[in-house]
Amino acid sequence: MDWYLAQLNIGRIAAPLESPAMAAFVDNLDLVNGAGEAAPGFVWRLTDEAGAATSYSVFGDATLIPNLTVWTDLARLRAFVYDQLHASFLRRRREWFVPEEEAVTVCWHVPAGHRPDLAEAEQRLVHLRQHGPTGYAFRLSDAELAATVRGDLQSGGRPQPSSGSAA
Repeated sequence: MDWYLAQLNIGRIAAPLESPAMAAFVDNLDLVNGAGEAAPGFVWRLTDEAGAATSYSVFGDATLIPNLTVWTDLARLRAFVYDQLHASFLRRRREWFVPEEEAVTVCWHVPAGHRPDLAEAEQRLVHLRQHGPTGYAFRLSDAELAATVRGDLQSGGRPQPSSGSAA
């Protein structure tokens, strides 16, 4: 079985999306999302009827908006996240989003063809916040852990929710 990588990142908007303070963010969503969809390794992105994800919320909080995607692997996701275009907007995130003390990004492996929903993504983020990086839920920076878990999955293993930092 082939395994891909799902990722969720959330952001608490600093102002209503229709406000002037959010205009540069909203005006560039199509550009950044289009670049992501054209990036090597991109598989899928959660979208609403308008082709965005800003109508969704997480944890029942309308000020928390999600970005939920699937990629072929962590290396390709990281390449997009830190590429010139996306990184230029990432550097400006404090203009549009309230800094959070807890983790706002989580990654996990999914079988090829699986499209995670927000409930699954929320569960993975909560697990990361409570237990730190594990084979079940980890950060973008956990490349070694992700590679180990992917190898185990390719051999027939399955990551289970657990405590601690072991894969």
